[in-house]
Amino acid sequence: MSPNNTAPVMGVTVPVSPGFAEAEKRPLLPDQPIVTIEPGKFWVALDLRGLWAYRELLYFLTWRDVKVRYKQTLLGATWAIIQPLFTMIIFTLLFGRLAGIKSDNIPYPIFAYAGLLPWTFLSNAITSSGNSLVGSANLVTKIYFPRLIIPSAAVAAGLVDFVLAFLVLIPLMFYYHVSLSAKLMLLPVLVLLITMLALAVGLLMSALNVKYRDVRYALPFLIQLWMFVSPIIYPSSMIGGKLKIFLTLNPLTGIIENFRASLLNAQLNWSSLAISAAITSALLLYSAYSFRKMEKHFADVV
Repeated sequence: MSPNNTAPVMGVTVPVSPGFAEAEKRPLLPDQPIVTIEPGKFWVALDLRGLWAYRELLYFLTWRDVKVRYKQTLLGATWAIIQPLFTMIIFTLLFGRLAGIKSDNIPYPIFAYAGLLPWTFLSNAITSSGNSLVGSANLVTKIYFPRLIIPSAAVAAGLVDFVLAFLVLIPLMFYYHVSLSAKLMLLPVLVLLITMLALAVGLLMSALNVKYRDVRYALPFLIQLWMFVSPIIYPSSMIGGKLKIFLTLNPLTGIIENFRASLLNAQLNWSSLAISAAITSALLLYSAYSFRKMEKHFADVV
């Protein structure tokens, strides 16, 4: 018998099974577990600690989405400016001149562009984030990371387009002699609110899109309907009666109204802004909790 299969006991060589010899070479396990995996608490919906730990991944996925969006295009990032600019021109001809829609004593071109600017960001961010999980199926099924990063990166990538499109608004304000005021200090808060709203809807749509692929086809239609029930083409002052209540409950109403007012030095609507902020915050918490609840099944069905 080979030496590897024997062991000396009291001066006598006795056979030892191979499994026993291998067990002696294995390291001893600790008495207490090194890592304990426990289910997360339901109120930790956003998992901010996990997002912070993977912040570099969020950064790289954001720039990946930006680069892929304009890869092999002739105009590149100019498309971020063309979309709201040409839409503003069409809206001015159709609704400003032909339909004669009033714009609260504001020139209709800049009135429309100030509304289209946050709306274009919102619609593109929701569309991109809503399809982000399905488009990143290989990444979702191979490695672990907080899945919430994928739709968040899609929304963050839309902010780059928002900044580029915002540059067109500056010469428009000079052309129409819009005076600057202290109301511009509210602009970062409004940008944060529109980003939160885009993230809230994007999270919910991306999670539903994994299980129900109908979302991919229904989402553009729903976004288009949302535009017509929001004060983008028309001011909210045109709507009265019971329809005014439904318009106020639209979280986009207070954001666009005050976004336009802060830029064009118009009257701010604080009550509408408070309603939009409350609905947006509640929707974000609900979407994040629903996303986390469905996250464990993504790799199985995506």
